[in-house]
Amino acid sequence: MFEELSGRFESVFKKLRGHGKLSEANIAEAMRDVKLALLEADVNFRVVKKFIADVEAKALGAEVLESITPGQQVIKIVYDHLTELMGGESLPIRFHTNRLNVLLMAGLQGSGKTTACAKLALFFRKQGHRPFLVACDTYRAAAIDQLESLGKSLGIPVFADRNAQPLAICAAGLAKAKRDDQTMVIVDTAGRLHIDAEMMAELKALADQAKPDDIYFVADAMTGQDAVNVAAEFYKEIAFTGILLTKMDGDARGGAALSIRSVTGVPIRFIGTSEKPDGLELFHPERMASRILGMGDIVSLVEKAQESVDLEKSQKLEKKIRKNLFTLQDFLEQLRQIKKMGSVSELLAMVPGLGPQVKDAEIDNSALGRIEAIICSMTHEERDKPLIIDGRRKLRIARGSGTQVQDINRLLKQFDSMKMMMKRMNKIAGRRGQEAALRNMFPM
Repeated sequence: MFEELSGRFESVFKKLRGHGKLSEANIAEAMRDVKLALLEADVNFRVVKKFIADVEAKALGAEVLESITPGQQVIKIVYDHLTELMGGESLPIRFHTNRLNVLLMAGLQGSGKTTACAKLALFFRKQGHRPFLVACDTYRAAAIDQLESLGKSLGIPVFADRNAQPLAICAAGLAKAKRDDQTMVIVDTAGRLHIDAEMMAELKALADQAKPDDIYFVADAMTGQDAVNVAAEFYKEIAFTGILLTKMDGDARGGAALSIRSVTGVPIRFIGTSEKPDGLELFHPERMASRILGMGDIVSLVEKAQESVDLEKSQKLEKKIRKNLFTLQDFLEQLRQIKKMGSVSELLAMVPGLGPQVKDAEIDNSALGRIEAIICSMTHEERDKPLIIDGRRKLRIARGSGTQVQDINRLLKQFDSMKMMMKRMNKIAGRRGQEAALRNMFPM
């Protein structure tokens, strides 16, 4: 989402780093470029005005102008203020351990609210909770069907009653959740195409009845500035406690994410990063600021790896690599774990220093899918012993995977190179281990 904004910031900072000394004129020019970049990203103009004034005041301080690396100092100031703009330090979500936790979801129709309910339920289940979904949207056609379908696919219970009103459904759902010993209830409420008195009255009544611990406002990041305006109007009627931004993987300019916290004063709690059920992330302002400024996000990358990688399988694989027994089947399993983490371009952009370089690079995210198809078209014997794959077998594999023989040759060559590299690494590790053992036996 922030590719264009990141590109603009990168060009501004490149100019700043090119100056050995900064002057008021240099900084004023840089701030004009930053202001234009933010306005083009659809950030609220009042938010931009305050942001630029704060950054400029700090950047004109003596500690920056007299610094050995003034360009870097200004970048740090922009980073700090950008983090603050999006909420500062991310706060942990508090849960009750002695009673049911209740979360009420609100937002306009089309914002992705029902899907967000299911994503949140999956997210919290991974955290050790027992989530329970309650379908209170009785207005939109198929809203209840959608929530039931999502719940069934994820193995999460859903309470619905097509013959009752939202208040009755909510009361019965909460009662069932308590009987079934669930730890968390997520209530999906009705949305409208615009804010109206009927909608807000029902939402207030549901909030009074359910007494939720949190009310999340779901906003579509693709609507840009309009999402901010709707959130501000919503907040006047009902004081929600958190914001969930959907469709952050889209091609919107990002203004909603940068403005919504400042305009409403309410923290962004989650962002939707894909249409997949697990495409939901906790929002960390400091990490998002780092991504926008092209500084990467190594912490999120490590967290993605920890979620996707099977530790037991990794330990077994490590032993096989040490014994030089790594096969194409092992390679396939590793490939599938990488695919769970997201697209290649998305992962590379999180590596510090690679963001600006990856931005214009042509990365074929479908390449992993082709490799998977090729290996899946092989027999178990071929995966264990690639050397037996002759011309006839290559033709069969190519037909089965919808690829060319050249693709098979390329994969086998890459696999051989990988095994050679692993063998060399094992030898180096072995020598270092022997040297360490000798040093321990004969300390100097």
